Amino acid sequence: MSETLYLKIDQNVKVTKPSVTLADLASLTCTNEAIVNKLKTMKVYRFPEPGSGKGTKQGIVVVSVLKIIALIGAEYPNLEVQNLGSSDFVLEYVPKEEAKWLGVLKAAVLCVLIFFGSAFTIMTFNNDVGVADVFAKFYQQVTGETSNGFTVLEICYSIGLGLGILVFFNHIGHKKVTHDPTPIQVQMRTYEQEVDTTFIENSSRKGTNIDVD
Repeated sequence: MSETLYLKIDQNVKVTKPSVTLADLASLTCTNEAIVNKLKTMKVYRFPEPGSGKGTKQGIVVVSVLKIIALIGAEYPNLEVQNLGSSDFVLEYVPKEEAKWLGVLKAAVLCVLIFFGSAFTIMTFNNDVGVADVFAKFYQQVTGETSNGFTVLEICYSIGLGLGILVFFNHIGHKKVTHDPTPIQVQMRTYEQEVDTTFIENSSRKGTNIDVD
C-alpha cells in the first residue's frame, strides 16, 4: 500500500533567501516521517542572484502546484500526493527586510494624509447638507433662543461622530472593540487576494508561470 502525502501551499508565499526548499513553501504531513523530513530539504526553485553594484531586487514568480508534485514524484514515484492548498501560487523573494524606521515613517505619513483627508471630507459634507443651519433652526424651535453655533447639539454631534468612527473601524489604540476583523483588515486581505489572482492570471496568459513540461 502506497503512502499518502498531504500538501498545503498558501496562495502567496514570501521567502528571504534565493534558494527555496519545499519546507519554505508548504505544510507537509504523512504517516512516514522520514519522507516528510527528506522532502522538506528538497530544492524546488532558485531566484537569480542580484547583479553586483545594482542592489537587491524583489523577485516574483508564479508556480503551479503540478510542478511541485512532479518534483516530489521524481523523488518518490510511488508516493500519492494530495493537494489541499492553491493550485497556483505566487512565490515572492524579499531579500532584505525594510528598515523599521522607514516603516514607521510611511505609517506616520499615511496617518497624516488620512486625518486631513477625513477632516476635509467631513467638513465638506456638513457644509453641503447644511448641518449647521439645521442645528440652528432646530435649536431655535425647541428653546426659542438663537443658536450661537456652540450648543448641546453641536457638542453631541461632534462626540457621536468620533465614537461612530471608532466603533466602525473596530479599533481603539492597540485594542479592538470586538474580536471581528476591522474593515481595514478585511479590505487589505481582499486587496492582497486580488493582487495574487491578477499575478497568476497574467502569468498564465503570458506563459511565464513555472509549470510541468
